[in-house]
Amino acid sequence: MLIGSHVHQEDPLGIAAAEDADVIQIFLGDPQSWKKPKPRDDAEALRTASIPVYVHAPYLINVASPNNKIRIPSRKILQQTCDAAVDVGAKAVIVHGGHVTAGDDPDAGFARWRKALEQLESEVPVYLENTAGGDHAMARHFDTIARLWDDIGDMGIGFCLDTCHAWAAGESLIDAVDRIKAITGRIDLVHCNDSHDEAGSGRDQQVDAAEAPVICETADEGRKDDIALLKDRLGG
Repeated sequence: MLIGSHVHQEDPLGIAAAEDADVIQIFLGDPQSWKKPKPRDDAEALRTASIPVYVHAPYLINVASPNNKIRIPSRKILQQTCDAAVDVGAKAVIVHGGHVTAGDDPDAGFARWRKALEQLESEVPVYLENTAGGDHAMARHFDTIARLWDDIGDMGIGFCLDTCHAWAAGESLIDAVDRIKAITGRIDLVHCNDSHDEAGSGRDQQVDAAEAPVICETADEGRKDDIALLKDRLGG
């Protein structure tokens, strides 16, 4: 099992080596910006690295939005992020599910997701990540994810399970992997985050059951120990 971390954009391979990470995740630009990612000087090094590289898309992407001033730029920056991910040899691009507004039909949000994927031209897979909050979110509650998957599951999209997001959304972690696999058929990546709560101690069991690479999205200080702990617990 590959276990690694989300690392800073500066010297990601150096950080990976220092943390004994088997896999890394990075942003390719400002996660709170619509700006196109800039070419990286270390693109070739990342592309030829011995460890897999995943890219997290900007947080503000919301391809489900009824507001075209958000939806259209979201499609654009997702395309640009996927293009930039190819340059660094990324295994996949992870993107949040977004949300509709209070007066909007969730089914319309699902349809907008499908249209976004229909328009996307990418050599790199896109993974949908479950999110923590929002009453009208596309990927907060597992039953909503199931409805979204009915619309987009046949389009080659993958799934990233975030343990902290699932916990914050009110989903039980005991059987989270089984329930998501029943919806999507698989889990392609795990974001393993500390929920700072005893109930979150079940995360190791979920990580093992997911049978997917693991990214620790924990604080810089102590993250090396987090990776070592997971490797010890999971026999990595």
